[in-house]
Amino acid sequence: MRKNRGRTGRKRRRKQFSSLPSNGVNQSHILEYIQLRKWLKERGFDDRNLRPAQFSDTGRGLMTTKAFQAGELIISLPEKCLLTTGTVLSSYLGENIAKWKPPISPLIALCTFLIAEKYAGEQSVWKPYLDVLPKTYTCPVCLDQEVVRLLPEPLRRKAQEQRTVVQELYTSSKSFFSSLQSLFTENVETVFNYDALQWAWCTINTRTVYMKHSQRECFSREPDVYALAPYLDLLNHSPNVQVKAAFNEQTRCYEIRTDSHCRRHEELFICYGPHDNQRLLLEYGFIAINNPQSGVYVSADILLKHLFSADKQRNMKLSILKDHNLLENLTFGKDGPSWRLLTALKLLCLGADEFTYWKKVLLGDIISARNEERSLNIAAKICFSLIEETQHILHQISQMKKDKVNLENQLALVEVLRVEDLTILQTSAEILYNLHTAVT
Repeated sequence: MRKNRGRTGRKRRRKQFSSLPSNGVNQSHILEYIQLRKWLKERGFDDRNLRPAQFSDTGRGLMTTKAFQAGELIISLPEKCLLTTGTVLSSYLGENIAKWKPPISPLIALCTFLIAEKYAGEQSVWKPYLDVLPKTYTCPVCLDQEVVRLLPEPLRRKAQEQRTVVQELYTSSKSFFSSLQSLFTENVETVFNYDALQWAWCTINTRTVYMKHSQRECFSREPDVYALAPYLDLLNHSPNVQVKAAFNEQTRCYEIRTDSHCRRHEELFICYGPHDNQRLLLEYGFIAINNPQSGVYVSADILLKHLFSADKQRNMKLSILKDHNLLENLTFGKDGPSWRLLTALKLLCLGADEFTYWKKVLLGDIISARNEERSLNIAAKICFSLIEETQHILHQISQMKKDKVNLENQLALVEVLRVEDLTILQTSAEILYNLHTAVT
């Protein structure tokens, strides 16, 4: 008889497990995950190395049941488990899509399938997967307009653009949705309403993996690169890990390999890409705390507000910066003002007698002590201005959380982003003070 099979062994194992450093709570016993794993097993996926869990800092994710070494295969999801445009075309929607002119986009095909399958409820083959998908999202397109106004630039502008994209997508797809009426007993305007499309669009935008498919005549020329990957999409993002992810043509599986070691009973992370928090919120609807990629953006409007309006060469300087793409992606980061921001300021601060040296500024040369001091002074003014603005927004959020209880979760998300911004700006202000001291 093997050791540790009795009651004492079970108690010892439970004690060892409870003393593990992980903050994850195993969710494998929950019915929706039991049904999902059973459904995946029927399609050839039977993973024993990862289990669904709830984590205090990241929400739901996947916990390891074994240690993973760098380079090891952590998940291999068979093609039969993936939801792609191929899935849609082989379904009851395929004939309608093939006949519709002008062709719909691969994105709309996937959105239509998700909405239709969600409407089918118990009758849907994909129900075990649909049941674990989020019911709501926190991408900017889903945020209340009052909350959107609290976002920093350029995220606020991009949030408005995202909303416009989804609204136009809905409007342009109405005729196609109407063509599906024979497939539904209920009015298609009820089934394919704006909220349903918004949910489907967010599901695809936040949860698909990249998988390139060959161009089909029944679709528009937009890239067909989406695949929804059940279970795999429970993996959360960390900016501090690196993975290799791709569809393996030999095994016909979507595979992920980790480039780093992961201990047993820890949350397993993947990296969605080197994104700052504004990009993460825009594309995925969340913030990564202590994200090394994050920065606070300085718009061209903010630059102009702090420049000398009497400078006769101002327009020429702005034209040079625009030609060299130095009026965008100007940031304060955890290391202080970015090279792009300081370079832009140094060029804008050139005196009339120094202007001929503008090319040297772009090459990183020091023009004069006066130019260095001026650019650092303006950088500090911009930084303190953004600190004041951020503190004001945080005060507004605090008041709104009391008055707008229904928006509490959305406000909390923006609050985390703004607090991260404030920390970055305060760090940058200290760095600028030290730099200014060094040149004076």
